[in-house]
Amino acid sequence: MMRSLLAILWIGSGFTTAADRPDLIVADFEGERYAAGWKTTGTAFGNGPAKGTLSGQMAVTGFLGKGLVNSFRGGDDSTGTLTSPQFKLERKYLSFLIGGGQHPGKTCINLIVNGKTVRTATGPNDRPGGSERLDWHTWDVGELAGQKATLQIVDEQKGGWGHINVDHIVQSDRKKQAALVVREFAVNQSYLHLPVRTGAPMRRMKFRIGKDVVREFDIELAVDVKPDAWTFAEVDAFRGKNLLVECTLPADATLDAIKLAPDLPNAKSLYREKYRPLVHFTSRFGWLNDPNGLVFDGKEYHLFYQHNPFGVNWGNMHWGHAVSPDLMHWEELGIGLYPKKYGDWAFSGSAIVDTGNTSGWGTKEKPPLVLAYTSTARGECIAYSNDSGRTWTEYDQNPVVKHAGRDPKLLWYEPGKHWVMAVYDEFQAKRWIAFYTSQDLKKWSFASRIEGFFECPDLYSLPLDDNPAHGTKWVLSAADGKYLVGDFDGKAFQPDSKEKKQLWYGNFYAAQTFENAPMPGPNIGSGAINPPRPPRIQIGWASGTTFPGMPFNQQMTTPVALRLNNTSGGPRLSAWPYALNSDKISAAEIKIPGTRFGKDNKPRKGVYRLADKLDAFSVFAEIDVLDAETVGFDLRGAKLIVDVKKKTITCKGVSAPMLFTSPFNEHLPKRLVLNVVVDRGSVEVFADHGLVAMSVAALPEASNSAVELLWTGGEITVVQLKVERLKSAWPNH
Repeated sequence: MMRSLLAILWIGSGFTTAADRPDLIVADFEGERYAAGWKTTGTAFGNGPAKGTLSGQMAVTGFLGKGLVNSFRGGDDSTGTLTSPQFKLERKYLSFLIGGGQHPGKTCINLIVNGKTVRTATGPNDRPGGSERLDWHTWDVGELAGQKATLQIVDEQKGGWGHINVDHIVQSDRKKQAALVVREFAVNQSYLHLPVRTGAPMRRMKFRIGKDVVREFDIELAVDVKPDAWTFAEVDAFRGKNLLVECTLPADATLDAIKLAPDLPNAKSLYREKYRPLVHFTSRFGWLNDPNGLVFDGKEYHLFYQHNPFGVNWGNMHWGHAVSPDLMHWEELGIGLYPKKYGDWAFSGSAIVDTGNTSGWGTKEKPPLVLAYTSTARGECIAYSNDSGRTWTEYDQNPVVKHAGRDPKLLWYEPGKHWVMAVYDEFQAKRWIAFYTSQDLKKWSFASRIEGFFECPDLYSLPLDDNPAHGTKWVLSAADGKYLVGDFDGKAFQPDSKEKKQLWYGNFYAAQTFENAPMPGPNIGSGAINPPRPPRIQIGWASGTTFPGMPFNQQMTTPVALRLNNTSGGPRLSAWPYALNSDKISAAEIKIPGTRFGKDNKPRKGVYRLADKLDAFSVFAEIDVLDAETVGFDLRGAKLIVDVKKKTITCKGVSAPMLFTSPFNEHLPKRLVLNVVVDRGSVEVFADHGLVAMSVAALPEASNSAVELLWTGGEITVVQLKVERLKSAWPNH
């Protein structure tokens, strides 16, 4: 009864509740110029509201209508103020949308009464990254009712996040700013389903058991809107306990849509989505980037990876985890590595099998798996597993290396009987790979460093031409895939040359090779000539490969077998698809091997359809280009073109040099040898017998299911050509 009485306001001869009184808009910033009475100083605010994002600015979202106050005019170094005319405070709350830099007193909005600042608010961003999204902020101004006030929006900050965004200032009897909402679950099932709306305001969510925070992450939670996807949190670890879920939400919003469940959300349609790649690894939900911890434990291959389980954009860095018996068919397991706490993210690293149990964390009969990763708050850390990577225990003396850097790569150096950690290192304002050594994976000593590499190092040895009798060389690379060949004595790397070499082009980053992998069999991919049997298998992140409208984002490249070839230009890496699950198209569909095209003055430009009704597929081709100017393929709308004169190969804006050479025989005629893998989000090309590799982001045309041979300007002879349909590696397909 008391609540109702307090809510009644007498107006004239009638009455109404506070909730019924309409909001009073102070400013909506929808005009071409600021409304009458608003005054500016400096240059940051211009003559009128901005129409959204300004030049050089990240995308601005969360404002209402078409305009807002945005002091990014001229960049972060512009300054000024924007001051309102006086207005009367007539409601309990004054609310507004705000974004931009978090510099109190410098990038802010102030409420001024009787010449004094009585309320102030600033933006949310105080470090690189962040978001230009505006969100509601509310001041309780009930004690100031009836007084005259002025608003001043201030930008007196230069440099990073030196600007402020404001929109839709409104007086109301309801709070608009988000408030903490808590919901309790008695955990008796495996998963907590979470509704997501990509582009919604980012919310901080916490899981608590009692007073302890056991999970904390950011999520674009679908609040009062239909979710466009469902993600999940694994909660088996809390079974039998009461789990508190906390999140700050807009006024009147709830967490009612979250639910406990025995299965994954959308389990029946999982891996059957429209753009789900058939033969490239993607996470069941969320974002992925760098492959981490690639290791074979004697029974299965482990693929860990940088992962945001709660959204399709980068953030919340966990380690995802999948296993495979054959590098074709993957089973996703639970989260491999959780961040220790919010802000202490699990960045990239590697894994090994401690075969000799040097660490003492297992036995010689059952050696432990050991991984190294970068804790963003602590340094290089170690964890170990005695159950095939299903659960992990942190070394209690972490970090084992503390420096300015990240992304540790572990390997065993057999001649010296010790472990090596190759890790990206920032030293004397330069970029290096540093090398540390250890006898037991616990205590590490600095050995040396080499300049000129950025992020995600990899280090391994390969026999020249697969023959140890020809000698063995070491390969050192970093995130961009460019590499040096040289010698490594367990402590220092000595390159054979100063200039790096390049194998991969296009959408390719942060590749790693498998540790402890068995010697591959001879069938490592369609069309291999003298198939090599190298001990290194590589997977990279196909960075920038996106899938519109899907609940997942980004993919890995197909696993490739690496070989170190003796060439006239010195040792060079080659790559060839390691394993593809395929069905050959019948010979009746492709009748052209041995056929010469363009002869006898027939058309100097041609198209020959090879196959139709394709989804994912591979093409292997050997073509003598003779006097043709170009030759290539139309791959479901993505044109792959070799320019014979320029000696380049190009697909959707990605180009690489062509040598028309073979690591097996450099005196072959001018012959084009290609292996192409086409999936729902990418085209991967292996040319010059694998000396050139390209990863290209390419969504196939929905109305085009064909592959066609293309040529211009002369004659070509097809020596060998085959197309294979690729079968899905996923269980539901």
